[in-house]
Amino acid sequence: MTAISSLKSAVGLTSDDASKPATREAMSEAKLPIQYRDSCANLLIPLNRCRFETYYLPWKCETERHSYEKCQYVEFKKRVAKMDELRKAKGGKRSN
Repeated sequence: MTAISSLKSAVGLTSDDASKPATREAMSEAKLPIQYRDSCANLLIPLNRCRFETYYLPWKCETERHSYEKCQYVEFKKRVAKMDELRKAKGGKRSN
């Protein structure tokens, strides 16, 4: 454990729940649409709850929104890397 991560955990900025994927029950209870039930749903549930409680004010829930958007970006980068890997295996040819 690094000094930064121990400091964050001491202050309460890290959550063990954030790394666990959301269960199907939690997603259906939060009424998430099917298209949003991905690996970042565990971050979307508290974001939507925060948005509802603060009347969707744009300056509220910034940390939740940032963590959700970062998760989406990381997932996008993984998909791009996988597609590049598949394209490289085909010798640079496109599939379409």
